[in-house]
Amino acid sequence: MNLVSHLLQRLLKLPPPATRSVSVQRDLRVSMADGVELLADRWVPRGGAESLPTALIRTPYGRRGLFAAMMARPLAERGFQVVLQSTRGGFGSGGTFDPLRQERADGLATLDWLIKQPWFGGSIVLVGMSYMGYVQWAVADSLPPEVKALIPQNSESALTLEFLRKDGMSLETPFGWGVLVGSQERSFALLRQPFQRRRLSRAIRTLPLRDSDTVALGHRSQYIQDVLAHDANDPHWQRLDHSRRAANVTVPVSSIGGWYDIFLPGQIRDFRALVAAGKPARLTIGPWTHVALTNVPILEAIDFGLAHARGAEPKERAPVRLFVMGEEAWRDFDAWPPSGYAPRRFHLHAGGALAETPPPESAPDRYGYDPADPTPSVGGARMPPDAGRVDNAKLEARADVLKYTTGVLEHDVEVVGEIGAEIWFRSSVPYADVFVRLCDVDERGRSANVCDGLVSLSTADTPSLAAVRLWPTAHRFKRGHRIRVQVSSGAFPRYARNHGTGEPRATATRLVAAAQFVYHDPAHASAIILPVRG
Repeated sequence: MNLVSHLLQRLLKLPPPATRSVSVQRDLRVSMADGVELLADRWVPRGGAESLPTALIRTPYGRRGLFAAMMARPLAERGFQVVLQSTRGGFGSGGTFDPLRQERADGLATLDWLIKQPWFGGSIVLVGMSYMGYVQWAVADSLPPEVKALIPQNSESALTLEFLRKDGMSLETPFGWGVLVGSQERSFALLRQPFQRRRLSRAIRTLPLRDSDTVALGHRSQYIQDVLAHDANDPHWQRLDHSRRAANVTVPVSSIGGWYDIFLPGQIRDFRALVAAGKPARLTIGPWTHVALTNVPILEAIDFGLAHARGAEPKERAPVRLFVMGEEAWRDFDAWPPSGYAPRRFHLHAGGALAETPPPESAPDRYGYDPADPTPSVGGARMPPDAGRVDNAKLEARADVLKYTTGVLEHDVEVVGEIGAEIWFRSSVPYADVFVRLCDVDERGRSANVCDGLVSLSTADTPSLAAVRLWPTAHRFKRGHRIRVQVSSGAFPRYARNHGTGEPRATATRLVAAAQFVYHDPAHASAIILPVRG
């Protein structure tokens, strides 16, 4: 295991450990309020561990192998004892896994159990990414005094709801996750992954979608059926929405996210709720996707987490630290959104131009959208390996993607904050989507995506103003580059394809092609709104 320790230190560029001598106590039994027992492993540096603070990680993904070692070992070598617990219904833990719904009661029971252990060192820090960050928010307003800090990474307090917006359903992530947790304990699960990805790709195109889980898994998945049947406003999801708890957190929170992370908007919402309530919080956002491997969470656990666990203050830094893409540098800011940035409108013009001047009279641009050959997802805030910043050449060559581009920039244009677009749009059918992507075009003409967003319309057969919320960003468009805006009607399978019929997604089988129109004239001044420095 020392080899693993050395490899992790080198791979993640971690500081030297206090020790490489770590033992693991397996299968500790943790009783829940209803008598169900969950299993946990305790990673302990040998000698004097009882005085150390505990890092608690609650996970649905198992407690063995390299995945567990990467989460637990670096912390156990650098000042923590680590408790890694399998959530209900998985990897030996009792009960039935009901995604996202059981984590408050089980999390509070786990904290109560932990505090009573003879080896407990007096303080707890909650750490972990994605689902492991969500379980922190589930208990955040009812923490015992022994909990000293939260460090959620790439996560937020209402984990599924962003994907299930009625005006823009994200299909790929909740469906793919449902397939993952429904198959991860099968024999040879890792070896099956290439075949599973092919099945997933086929399943996500299945009509009707209610049969897609059977195509992917060979059986029904209640979580996937729920995703298809209930949108974000449905009371069905009320138990998993913990966003109201953020304002009542009683300990410091250090939130870590990525510009291409699937949970970024909710993560920023949680941070702003903490700040508005006067709670101690800081935010770090890097140029990462959801699954990017980075050392920042471990370093933050060592600096921020250990300091608070020991009753000390962490190293002083600004409340907001952002990686400014384009500049490719870390910068500190006073708040989110930061001061000193004002909204500027960049208008769509005829002929594919993008300019700050309002558009003159012109006819709308037209393109076709066919849900049988939907505009594909390319890079962006997704989970597959090809997520993040990518070359958009093939996407922009499609006939169903419009492009609007500025002239060559004479000065750097720095954009930091919330991004929105107002697109005047009409379709030949009432039901249509508007997808907007902001891109940076370099001196060689290479177009790389910065951020994007989608909104669904139900009255698109009359000219409508589509208000599109793009992902937040921090990006510097350098002198000599150009700013580009793409407009299309989908990004499949990241977003569910719009069938054009208005039928329920779970049962729809008809696909209707449509003619789409984007307006850019004085009465319909389509634009993207960018928060620009200075």
